Amino acid sequence: MSDETLVYHLAPQHENRNYRLCPEQGAKVVKMMVAEFIGTFIMVFGSATTPIVDAKYPNVETLIGKAASSGISVAIVIFSTGHISGAHLNPAVTIAFALFKNFPFACVPLYIVAQVLGSICASTVLSFIFDPVQDGGVTVPTISTSRAFILEFVITFILLFVVNAMTFDSKANQKLAADSGWLNSIVEFSDRRTLDWSINESSSHIRTSTGNRKL
Repeated sequence: MSDETLVYHLAPQHENRNYRLCPEQGAKVVKMMVAEFIGTFIMVFGSATTPIVDAKYPNVETLIGKAASSGISVAIVIFSTGHISGAHLNPAVTIAFALFKNFPFACVPLYIVAQVLGSICASTVLSFIFDPVQDGGVTVPTISTSRAFILEFVITFILLFVVNAMTFDSKANQKLAADSGWLNSIVEFSDRRTLDWSINESSSHIRTSTGNRKL
């Protein structure tokens, strides 16, 4: 499989990098939004369940388990929905793709709506299952706000740099699902104790609101 074919396989909606309008086929747009919704739901559910279980039942999970659940969730979603919607799963990724002319701006609001709804549904289900959730899975930093902002900025930059390079540079090593999964696991290892990392605007505030954590 050539590099260009694989790029198309991972993100078919980007086949024409210069267009500004969503595909004319309404059914295709709906299919892409549904894929983003399901993908974001799986990602949030999978990555937040482990810290919630650890908060409710101390010493059940480890940092390795939390990192693995996050990375595996992302990899699974990319493998299963990447050929449909590109598996952005994150408003920051969608906006970055649009800014670099790799995604139509007209589709950005639709993707963000799907991502937010997926996060809301996943967080609501988790809140119902594990009520009271307390602070498990909530992205609340244990360091100062300024330091948390810098750390969040750095890890979000790394995420967007890697995803953009892997998805749209035909010279890059096209193993997006595995690399994105590893990246999420590395981020989990690096700042779980200090930031309870987010790097995803669609899930951060929603997970906080359903986590019974007073800010």
